[in-house]
Amino acid sequence: MPSGSVLIVDDEEKVRSLLKRIISLEGFMVYDAGNIKAAGRILDRESIDVVLCDVKLPDGNGVSFTEEIKKKSPLVEIILLTAYGNIADGVQAMKYGAFDYITKGDDNDKIIPLLNRALEKAQLQKRIEQLEKEFGKKYSFENILGNSTLIRDSIELAKKVAPTDATVLLLGETGTGKEVFAQSIHNGSTRALKPFLALNCSSFSPELLESEIFGHRAGAFTSAIRDKKGLIEEADGGTLFLDEIGEMHIDLQSKLLRVLETNEFIKVGDTKVVKVDVRIIAATNRDLQHEVDNGKFREDLYYRLNVFAIQLPALRDRKKDIPLLAEHFMKIYAGKSKKRIDGMNEDFIDRLQQHPWKGNIRELKNIIERAAILVSGPILTLDTLPLELQSSSPNMKNLSAFDLASVEKLHIQRVLNHTRGNKAEASRLLNIGLTTLYRKIDEYQL
Repeated sequence: MPSGSVLIVDDEEKVRSLLKRIISLEGFMVYDAGNIKAAGRILDRESIDVVLCDVKLPDGNGVSFTEEIKKKSPLVEIILLTAYGNIADGVQAMKYGAFDYITKGDDNDKIIPLLNRALEKAQLQKRIEQLEKEFGKKYSFENILGNSTLIRDSIELAKKVAPTDATVLLLGETGTGKEVFAQSIHNGSTRALKPFLALNCSSFSPELLESEIFGHRAGAFTSAIRDKKGLIEEADGGTLFLDEIGEMHIDLQSKLLRVLETNEFIKVGDTKVVKVDVRIIAATNRDLQHEVDNGKFREDLYYRLNVFAIQLPALRDRKKDIPLLAEHFMKIYAGKSKKRIDGMNEDFIDRLQQHPWKGNIRELKNIIERAAILVSGPILTLDTLPLELQSSSPNMKNLSAFDLASVEKLHIQRVLNHTRGNKAEASRLLNIGLTTLYRKIDEYQL
């Protein structure tokens, strides 16, 4: 049964009543109005999917009203009814965005199937709009977490360059969120409704990378059995994000330079020039100036890419953001593992802030996912961290990998973490007396 809403606009009360009864029986929520003014008030107040509107109304024309509705509520579908078919009105109505235009009386049997099709289109458009909003929110500057000065400065720079068509070069270590920034820049630009495509240049050989980016003609090489569009053509009108640009072979760099300078390229195995309108956002964890000095990266391409550079800080340089990021990932993985996880204890957070995070945010994300899987209670504790993180905690900094006492100290600490400091439970699990446990806690300064 339909669950949509329909507004009937007709100055004949008998017609409205008949249509309302027929349409209501099909499961629609039905509203009605005798003129354009009353219909406008309902449209402002209610969420309407489909408008069934007479062409001739006391205070206006249904065709003109179609244009007015579409300007204010473009996702509402409109079916116009007329006592006399008029081709000119029908053409104009469709031009304004009407779903259909039918004659009263003769087509009464078509109204319900027509309403169902209009409702299906309206609800599909609303769902698409909702998904676009959710996607846009996910990849927006507001969704990049962090309050440290370094990350806020990077976000502000990205916000300023986003509305332009300038080429952007994102610099930073692996795992610092370069693709998230690239997607957010795209979503903050006038290209937001066009494609955003991403490619990691380190994932392909030079030959395959050229084909992936620029496409090829059938027969260009042994496995090229059909024509293929490259990502740069697929992203026409939108943004192409080239991650790890420093890995691109120097011979291929000249083709990318041509795109940046002329918006033109030639597919592999072709002679025809293709024009594109695409914004390039590149990223690297390498020192490109150093690569230029060593002859591994074209200097002219470097300057074309480096129009607007943004440095993304390493996680170890923004330690105050670690608890915020950890909590964010904790909530995500608590939901995925269907566990109730309320927070992290102080030791857990302290250890996170002391870790050097060579893998940056990506490493933190993986560590929190692991902890969420291992935890048996509502709080993430030190024993849910990998052993190498636990053994670097302040109370264990003097541990030796080969010293028996050091191993015993580490094991007791892990059990105490597991029991959340319950020494009686810890002594039971360790199979030692409670007095012995207290002596060892004092001995090892735990």
